Amino acid sequence: MITLHALKYSRATRVLWLLADLGKPCNRVDYDRTDAFRAPKELAGVHPLGKSPVLEDGEEVIAESATILRYLVAKYGDDTHTPPRGTAAYWQHEAMFDYVEASLAEVALPVILPAFRGETPPDDALATLNTHLDYVSQSIGAGPLLFGKTAMLADIQLSYIVALLARFDLLKGHPKIAAYWQALKQQPGYVAATQAAGPMVPPA
Repeated sequence: MITLHALKYSRATRVLWLLADLGKPCNRVDYDRTDAFRAPKELAGVHPLGKSPVLEDGEEVIAESATILRYLVAKYGDDTHTPPRGTAAYWQHEAMFDYVEASLAEVALPVILPAFRGETPPDDALATLNTHLDYVSQSIGAGPLLFGKTAMLADIQLSYIVALLARFDLLKGHPKIAAYWQALKQQPGYVAATQAAGPMVPPA
């Protein structure tokens, strides 16, 4: 059985969501955050960067949530979490999947981190984030999710950033994303993951 090293309030929930969708169990090893909301030193014994999630599958030790999600759909031969290969929608999906951490996280964190400390985010950071959120709103299309009613890998990947933005009331002016977040929270895999391991982000 695979082992998932899962830090509380982290991207590890993405992995648990997919595993729930796939109906695959895992040996979950939980880690509490420090008082400074950082990963504990024990995680450094799992991965040199002391990060989470980390997946162990036999000799394989895999970090980065995006890579773990792709690994799991390949391992279990799943084709239900992407649009059909070779279609325009497939490549739109792949672009959005990579966009989450490659671009969106980079502009979201300078707004989320001050909000986490109870500070007002800088105006320029807010403006940049809002440009990206307009792009995400356009990508949702007819909704309720990115590619209709079924959660794809890109939805699972996007959920953590959206959850943080919602937690700190940073979705004002973006009702389509707020509705998207409500739809994500109703997905069976999300429900199962958060019931098993707790909320995706710190409660208010």
